[in-house]
Amino acid sequence: MDLLTDGRTVVLDGALATELERRGCDLADPLWSAKVLLEEPETIAAVHGDYFAAGAQVATTASYQASLDGFAARGLDEDAALALVRRSVLLAASARDAVGGDGGARLIAGSVGPYGAFLADGSEYRGDYQLSRDEFLRFHRPRVSALLAAGADVLAFETLPKLTEALALADLADELGAVGWFSFTLRDAAHISDGTALADVAQALDDRAIAIGVNCVPIPLVSPALEALAAHTRLPLVAYPNSGETYDPVTKTWGAGAQSGADLADLAPEWCERGARLIGGCCRTTPADIAALTQALRSRAPRGR
Repeated sequence: MDLLTDGRTVVLDGALATELERRGCDLADPLWSAKVLLEEPETIAAVHGDYFAAGAQVATTASYQASLDGFAARGLDEDAALALVRRSVLLAASARDAVGGDGGARLIAGSVGPYGAFLADGSEYRGDYQLSRDEFLRFHRPRVSALLAAGADVLAFETLPKLTEALALADLADELGAVGWFSFTLRDAAHISDGTALADVAQALDDRAIAIGVNCVPIPLVSPALEALAAHTRLPLVAYPNSGETYDPVTKTWGAGAQSGADLADLAPEWCERGARLIGGCCRTTPADIAALTQALRSRAPRGR
């Protein structure tokens, strides 16, 4: 875990789904990339391997949409569903083992997507669902427990649209003795998707995470969002935006964004200056993007906050 706590800049991986689709996987399913855990697990391991080869220091598991409720809708019982969650960690571990070298320099982050991801209707970009703290815990606890039992080094509570859900997840992490980062989707550069100010998010999670930040957001929102967070926390920040294209959750298609095709490698130094220490890519980014990002970050002298 020193990799995430000693002040160095850490390269995260990029999009899993993008690469799975490029290899012929059909993700038109409520389970999204978790569907491939059932059908082609070896392809997931191959994608993890490509990101490690590109310089990523963290593999994020294919468990973002892998919930008990989601698998139950496919007819899987609890034991089978939890076995698939554990498989997501083992696939990342097998890719890490295949790379060899210093295993401590590469970590596995257990992906924990929000309840909105299970709904598969774009709710993770709106945060317009209402669950109690206990309901959030009931939904998330089995998956989080399985990820930790399988050996995840850290948890990635990602694409979160709601502060109430993040706080429930922080309680769950405390309960299970786990650590994780929290990254949010955005309504605009100053608010997460449910309308909570980033300042309030930073203050609420300031002592409850190893890092906080944004993911699955348009590139132009990253710098101002990091600046807003940094003004209210001394935690390391995390940033892994989309490629620059804009996602329409209704049609489930991608279109040109305000900075379509923008290069993560060009923008990473700016994000570092704003406090980002975990940097990677989300939807539509590729191993080539991570390789360029790795090279750009290696050229910077390491500095702490």
